[in-house]
This record gives sequence, structure tokens and C-alpha cells, in this order.
Amino acid sequence: QVQLVESGGGLVQAGGSLRLSCAAASGRSSIIKVMGWYRQAPGKQRELVAVIGNGANTNYADSVKDRFTISRDNAKNTVYLQMNSLKPEDTAVYYCNAITLGPAGANDYWGQGTQVTVSS
Repeated sequence: QVQLVESGGGLVQAGGSLRLSCAAASGRSSIIKVMGWYRQAPGKQRELVAVIGNGANTNYADSVKDRFTISRDNAKNTVYLQMNSLKPEDTAVYYCNAITLGPAGANDYWGQGTQVTVSS
């Protein structure tokens, strides 16, 4: 079982920055392979923002490339999302995700979500 605790959301003006954090508490038998951020705006489907493997390989949505940076501290099981040059269209609930590999196979976990609101 993995618990994900997110922090760092809030209200910011367009052009501003925010940093999201997500700390994962996992059992010893589970290895967190991939961590990432997804977002869901009102009336829209949840979409990938950025993911990072435990080898530091990353993948970003085209809409956030060159503005957002995902990073990970494996020792702390924590993933960060630095968001710069924020736009009103970045407004959404941001969810942390972790994919683990344990004796029973792979599992998928989600945080409770943190609101990011960008005003124009």
C-alpha cells in the first residue's frame, strides 16, 4: 500500500510560478517505479502532465514542455513539479501518481489532488 500526500497548490497570477510536492509512504516490499503528475480541469478528462522513472527518465505533455520541470528524490520517495510561466489554461486539480512493483505485481496509486488556479 502506498499513500501519496501532495502539497504546494494555490492561486497565482499568469506568468507566476508554483512548486508542487508529493511524498510517498510505501511498504518495504514495494518499489516505486514511476511517479508523476496528472491534472483535471473542470469538464475535461484527466491528462498527463509529467512523469519520471526511478532512473530519472522523464516525459512531459507538449503543453508544459519548457515551462514545467519534474524531479524526484528517490531517498525521500518524493516527486516535485516546478511550474513556471503559468497560464490560465494550467488551472486544474493536480494529482500525484505512483506506480509500484511488488511481490503481487504492479499497482497504481493516486493522491487526493491539489488545486492550482492561475488568474489572468
